[in-house]
Amino acid sequence: MSTERDEIAVVGAGLAGCLLACFLARRGYRVALYERRPDPRTGRVERGRSINLALSERGLDALRRIGLDTQVMGDALPMRGRMIHPVAGQPQFQSYSASGDRAINSISRGALNNALLDAATALPGVRIAFDHRLVGLDPATGGMTFETPQGKVTATAPVVLGADGAGSAVRGQLLAHGLLTESLDFLDYGYKELTIPPLGGDFALDPDALHIWPRGTSMMIALPNPDRSFTCTLFWPTHGTAAFASLGSPAAIERHFAEHYPDLVPLAPNLVDDYQHNPVGVLGTVRCTPWQANGTVGLVGDAAHAIVPFYGQGANCAFEDVVELDRCLDESDDDWTVALPLFQRRRQDNVEAIARMALTNFVEMRDKVASPLFQLGRRVEHALERTLPGRYVSRYELVSFSTTPYAEVVRRVRRQHQVLGAVAAGAAALLAGAAGAVLSRGRRR
Repeated sequence: MSTERDEIAVVGAGLAGCLLACFLARRGYRVALYERRPDPRTGRVERGRSINLALSERGLDALRRIGLDTQVMGDALPMRGRMIHPVAGQPQFQSYSASGDRAINSISRGALNNALLDAATALPGVRIAFDHRLVGLDPATGGMTFETPQGKVTATAPVVLGADGAGSAVRGQLLAHGLLTESLDFLDYGYKELTIPPLGGDFALDPDALHIWPRGTSMMIALPNPDRSFTCTLFWPTHGTAAFASLGSPAAIERHFAEHYPDLVPLAPNLVDDYQHNPVGVLGTVRCTPWQANGTVGLVGDAAHAIVPFYGQGANCAFEDVVELDRCLDESDDDWTVALPLFQRRRQDNVEAIARMALTNFVEMRDKVASPLFQLGRRVEHALERTLPGRYVSRYELVSFSTTPYAEVVRRVRRQHQVLGAVAAGAAALLAGAAGAVLSRGRRR
């Protein structure tokens, strides 16, 4: 266990960093949180960067452990399935669970971050320094250099944890010192946010669903907000004739949306302004190894393994990281030189599994959800879950409604499909044999 003099440094006061500070303070550590941005509770939110979160069981499990789940869920809106919007015709609802009553929860990233900031700073021994951008790190000594509005400042900590997101400065410093390798796999897709305001004081769309406009090579989604608006996110190619830059004028924007998203147009009065002024974000997968150096500098969450958002698991996965790191500290008697390598061994296969599933789910959401064959498959899957409760569980339910390790989800789903394939083959063989017997009897007559 740490001594009274120990102060763990957590770089990044976003979702993972604040949660990590709460868990560490609970263990008796003093914690210094360093954040490059101003305090988001008082500062201006950057336009078009809100991306709502889909909080599910893994994230809720972490919040329960520090008693924050009830407070956070007070601002959440349950989404029990997907609402598919075709170009023409009525939207179709697809339940996430066989029972129809399980939900993922739409929540504002900003609201969740603020709740975690409040929780962290309310704990004894936690302090936070905003407007501190990490520009130097000596992994051997824990010496840190930050740029601040008042100039450069330095600090030292026996353990430095990077929870500073996909563009992690801590990871960058480890890379510069030759202590890790990384790969950044960016999609040829970006994202841009739009807003559907309340209509007559109420939701303009069904608030109990995640809305999807699948359009083959592109898509749009919309998640409900407590103020009865929806945050829409366009996922479009970054190059070519269907890219964001291909719509250069208000008239072109209006024509495109009238053709491809006709039901959105009357609901989005600020469509053109949002489209022209909200930024285009990048999408990609970050991999690196190792996640730690010398047992004194470590990476957590997106800083170690950012994934694309198409399974709604980015924050949930990062929260699960914090739970696992806490478990590793328990098992190692708070020996960081043991806990940090153990943490990577426990998590790396799992985060790689969800990274791959998230990419697969992008294709499903973009190309398949509107297909009658896909919809039939989902109905069959739900029927199997009802017929074989606990024995057959869909991949989506295992990912979103359980804490089954992601890598085990992949293995279990593969086994289930193998069994079903064998049963189907056996049934086909029996039918073929029965048909052959009938034909044989007919010939003998």
